[in-house]
Amino acid sequence: PRLYFWALQADFGDDRRRAAGGAHLGLQWHPQYPGSTAVNWGGYRAGGGGLAGSGSSLPSTLRNPNTRDLHWTPGRRYRLRISRVTAAHHPTEPAPAGTVAWRGSVVDLDAGDQVVVRDLWVPADRITGVTMWSEVFARCDDPSAAVRWSDPEVMTDDQQLHTPAALAVNYQSYSDGGCANTDSSPTSGSGVVQRTSTERVTAQGARLELDPR
Repeated sequence: PRLYFWALQADFGDDRRRAAGGAHLGLQWHPQYPGSTAVNWGGYRAGGGGLAGSGSSLPSTLRNPNTRDLHWTPGRRYRLRISRVTAAHHPTEPAPAGTVAWRGSVVDLDAGDQVVVRDLWVPADRITGVTMWSEVFARCDDPSAAVRWSDPEVMTDDQQLHTPAALAVNYQSYSDGGCANTDSSPTSGSGVVQRTSTERVTAQGARLELDPR
């Protein structure tokens, strides 16, 4: 009965890679939401403070604009997608002047259904960095839980798909509140598993090569 958050984080910037903030899209195991399942799409400006955004068609039990009710099933496959909104995407609300609408959506890969969480308004037209992380508020000795990340893709302005060749590993240090028994390890296919309450076999800063299959 504790909060788990598995998120895809996007860092935003301009063509000179000047930071314009970041946002995180992901599924949550949240005991205060129906069935303990929710989705979050929110972020922060580079100078501090939260990013504003559109409304959402999804309700929020806690009336949190970033965290919405969403039924999802452990063990099922979902794709997290962060995409720049164009006129063809029919933005739910126009982005204010000087900002770009970035949409967070979740695709149920088994059913083929897509849910749009909402649009965030960011003063940047590109993603400059990506992180996949687990934020876990359980005790270090609580039962083990895992998320499998797979098939990462990025699409450029010219509609070309690219797949990263490797991922860099980072753990929160024990002195900063992290657990020493978390691990990130490659799996078969183009995938990586992040696991709690387990032996750490991958060192801090390691490079995990992805299998292109």
